[in-house]
Amino acid sequence: MSIFEQRESNIRAYARTYPTVFVTAKNSRQIDENGKEYIDFFAGAGVLNFGHNNPLMKEAMIDYLQKDGVLHSLDMQTQAKAKFMQKFTDVILKPRNMPHRMQFMGPTGTNAVEAAMKLARKATGRHNIVAFSQGFHGMTLGALAATANEYFRQASGVPLLHVSHELFDQAHDQEASLAALDTLASQYRDPSSGIKPPAAFMVETIQAEGGVNVASKAWMQKLEKLAKEFGAVLIVDDIQVGCGRTGSYFSFDDMGINPDIITLAKGIGGAGTPMAMNLVHPDLDKHWSPGEHTGTFRGQNLSFVAGEVALSYFEDDSLMSVVMEKVKQVRDALEPLVSENSAKELRGKGLILGLDMGSGEVAAKVVQRCFQKGLMLGACGSGGRVLKIIPPLTIPETDLAEGLDILKDAVRFVMEDVA
Repeated sequence: MSIFEQRESNIRAYARTYPTVFVTAKNSRQIDENGKEYIDFFAGAGVLNFGHNNPLMKEAMIDYLQKDGVLHSLDMQTQAKAKFMQKFTDVILKPRNMPHRMQFMGPTGTNAVEAAMKLARKATGRHNIVAFSQGFHGMTLGALAATANEYFRQASGVPLLHVSHELFDQAHDQEASLAALDTLASQYRDPSSGIKPPAAFMVETIQAEGGVNVASKAWMQKLEKLAKEFGAVLIVDDIQVGCGRTGSYFSFDDMGINPDIITLAKGIGGAGTPMAMNLVHPDLDKHWSPGEHTGTFRGQNLSFVAGEVALSYFEDDSLMSVVMEKVKQVRDALEPLVSENSAKELRGKGLILGLDMGSGEVAAKVVQRCFQKGLMLGACGSGGRVLKIIPPLTIPETDLAEGLDILKDAVRFVMEDVA
């Protein structure tokens, strides 16, 4: 029995899906203690957009360490932080005419969400926040209240309050989705409806954990209009699908919306080092008082160093052009599985795609088969029925092709067995 089985908490999850001991990793491959290589279509749940041990980031971090650069700094000013903030301003914010301030907090996505919810309530004086069906926003109590998955919610031990859930955009019935927002607006306008406008609407443009459900441009624009009409804050949770995942830095870049708060984490640290940051419109940011939302590790300087290097990938369109070529490669490989009825649907945007197997049991068997054959990928969505394809953006075409072959063979193998 391993030390993990003897001493690690029963709560471990991914270790059960990938039951081996990993030793090294490079770009899109991990190698375990037995020397077996695995192609990574999981990428740390969206953390490793730029691959394992990205050489440019590794070099920058090693150089910083050798020069005795400041590692921990709370929210004090450091050179590493200044350089990251300046580059983020120049490369991401200024080209989009975004006046947003950068707020750093404890280096997790759920902390970013907690801060966003807290500020929306503080600025509006309202309590309730509207989140959406199938949404995932984190595991701490505020973020968990906004998360829809009952498996996660039931572990809270206390009532999860001050968040209500509305229906997320339904791709198969766009007219009904838009009508649902119209109905909500009518209820807010009616002083006798008993339904008051919320402090905020919090939404993922792509529900990564919820099953790779993609919101339409029309629905997102109507949601933004709804928020503005009733003085609610529009929070876009871009934690898993931002930082280039969809072929542009933000997942909503092509939607013509201007969120009030954007939550970022995961890929923003570049090398897999922890970091979270909210982009907050100045009209909202003025409601914070110094130190009202803190975090011991909000000054992650190695993350600033690696994150600055990550921003270099967005100084031109080179990486994003390559990403879109890889998207075509994935779709060309997997769409035949839908045509032949081996899978229900392939959906997604950019280099996050979901292959809906129609059953959590079937999807789990495919994940297990893939791992046996040297491919790591995870399942998501209701009952774990959707296979989520989210490799590093820097994955070589040869690794991508090999991984797709393993995935296709695994799906067909499992479906034949099920039949």
